Amino acid sequence: MDTLTWVAAANAAVWIGLGGYLAFLGVTQRRLAARLAQLELIKDE
Repeated sequence: MDTLTWVAAANAAVWIGLGGYLAFLGVTQRRLAARLAQLELIKDE
């Protein structure tokens, strides 16, 4: 494999990793928002 192929593969790996991390953050944010809504409902009762 030549250098350009390695650079392209590394670039793809970085973007895939970044996309996975952002997806993980999105799921975590949704879970936290749901938990906060539950706590607000409990507090209001």
